[in-house]
Amino acid sequence: MSQLFTGAGVALVTPFKKDNSVDFKSLEVIVNNQVQGEMDYLVALGTTAETPTLSAGEKQDIVKLIKEKSDGLPVVVGMGGNDTRKIIKQIDKFDFNGVSGLLIVTPYYNKPSQDGMFVHYSEIAKASPVPIILYNVPSRTGVNLEAETVARLAETSEKIAAVKEASGILSQITKIGKYTPDNFTVISGDDVLALPIISVGGKGVISVIANALPGKLSKLIHLALEGKFSESLEMHFEMIDLFKLLFKEGNPGGIKALLHYQGIIENMLRSPLYKNSEETYNEIKEAYLKLK
Repeated sequence: MSQLFTGAGVALVTPFKKDNSVDFKSLEVIVNNQVQGEMDYLVALGTTAETPTLSAGEKQDIVKLIKEKSDGLPVVVGMGGNDTRKIIKQIDKFDFNGVSGLLIVTPYYNKPSQDGMFVHYSEIAKASPVPIILYNVPSRTGVNLEAETVARLAETSEKIAAVKEASGILSQITKIGKYTPDNFTVISGDDVLALPIISVGGKGVISVIANALPGKLSKLIHLALEGKFSESLEMHFEMIDLFKLLFKEGNPGGIKALLHYQGIIENMLRSPLYKNSEETYNEIKEAYLKLK
């Protein structure tokens, strides 16, 4: 089995109208931009989508639109949680038609052990009809999925195809690449670390900035994967200030500020999240205007 989920993926935002309802028209524009920007796959209902604030009906309608407008790009759906049985029930009821994979975040709040997470993911893999991307983001979940556990999972189940690594621990990410099978994919969960992670064997990114700059981001990743590091590094340096600014007041506030400046969406987030300050908005705008 060749490596799945390589290249440039995007963690799609959920645009909202001024009345806080989902703006499906703007979401369609963003998805179309991804297709035209030569992105490799789409990720629905991740962190950037403000998924905890979406109703079951909204989630269903969002996934439906993304599948319809994907123009053949693979679609990955986020379906994490901190109750293993509940996730398995969701999987049993879910329509997987047009879905290429699931993004499963480590259980949050419960703080399970490494053995606990191994069992959690193993049970989900048994239930899932599609491949799984493990999602490690300890700054949000309070627990780190260690390299040894990732390797153990990758060896145990062919369904566990990749890991989205957002720990920021490059030594851990390098270790995952060393000890997992050749067909296992290591994906950067941070735009700013995508190039360094590719340099130690990673195969791409699930990007936030691609919502607004799909063409630039996909070019950077594809150059790096082709071994053209000097060219990709030039692009990385050009975009690095913007990479950092988009997370200055949290995600997805930054990317929504940029999309708003581009005229694509309203600058709306659902509570408890809130839009970026005027100062940060202007910093994002200035960094964006400096891009070639």
